[in-house]
Amino acid sequence: MKKNVTAIILTLLLIFSLTACGGSSDTKKEADNKQLTDITVVLDWTPNTNHTGLYTAIENGYYKEAGFNVEIVQPPDDGAEALVGSGKAQFGVSFQDSLAPTFASEDSLPITAVAAILQHNTSGIISRKGDGIDRPKGMEGKQYATWDLDIEKAIIKDVVKTDGGNPEKIKMIPSTVTDEVSALKAKSVDAIWIYEGWAGIAAKVADFDYDYFAFRDINDTFDYYTPVLVANNDFLKDHPDETKAFLAATKKGYEYAIKNPDKAADILLKAAPELDEKLVKESQKYMADQYIADADNWGYIDPARWNKFYNWLNEKKLVDGTLKENVGFTNDYLEQK
Repeated sequence: MKKNVTAIILTLLLIFSLTACGGSSDTKKEADNKQLTDITVVLDWTPNTNHTGLYTAIENGYYKEAGFNVEIVQPPDDGAEALVGSGKAQFGVSFQDSLAPTFASEDSLPITAVAAILQHNTSGIISRKGDGIDRPKGMEGKQYATWDLDIEKAIIKDVVKTDGGNPEKIKMIPSTVTDEVSALKAKSVDAIWIYEGWAGIAAKVADFDYDYFAFRDINDTFDYYTPVLVANNDFLKDHPDETKAFLAATKKGYEYAIKNPDKAADILLKAAPELDEKLVKESQKYMADQYIADADNWGYIDPARWNKFYNWLNEKKLVDGTLKENVGFTNDYLEQK
């Protein structure tokens, strides 16, 4: 009887001990979570392979290792820039061309580009194969789907003129394109501005024969940075070490995507299962060569290229105000080899 009582007491003590240990472990986990700094990253659009490094950094624990709890959100109607500028998000995805008006303004948004997501501009014009738009001059007399943006239209006119064509002969129609392949097949438009790593890959996946030319191949002024990672200026000022740690973890995410495009594609698809699997897989292979390309490090922004594009905007009077040298970007928070 005494043995039974002793056994019961020992059992109860063991249960209490295990429960206490469990509580201690849970408390430790809660404490660890509390130590993580919350970071919000707002995208420029719906998730795609431009963003894969962000998702791999979350999935592989790179951000947690660096002390961050990162949430990725989609942009509001007024864009990622407004959310980052207001301080409601610390980081966001934007583009050098769309940032130009705010950097030229006296009341510019308090944001700075801190990393290039892709090293080169991968945009250009797609058209039906054999329609003669394999070069800019071929856009003469053809229908181009325009967003009616001053910088966009100026780039189109410049490359056509550089190629010996007359840009005034282009028929610019308002863009209602949501699917480039469908629009070209239906012949509702002849030429569309795309990013090769997504819409170009989508055309290949759909077995659609097309012609394409890249803007930077016509005029290297247009090898500007698109997209870029921007940060809130107050956050940069008040948290320089955290910014460096965040970018180092993000770099690891993109380096993982470069070395493991298939696994990285799976991570993106897990985060955004609505995406087409074949498109994501093929796009990820293409992007593996674009994240760093010929740069020494992921994220580096070449001042000469950045300034060349902004000087062109000044020359063409495409912004209200003046874009100063080296305005709007910094490499100061990036890891250097």
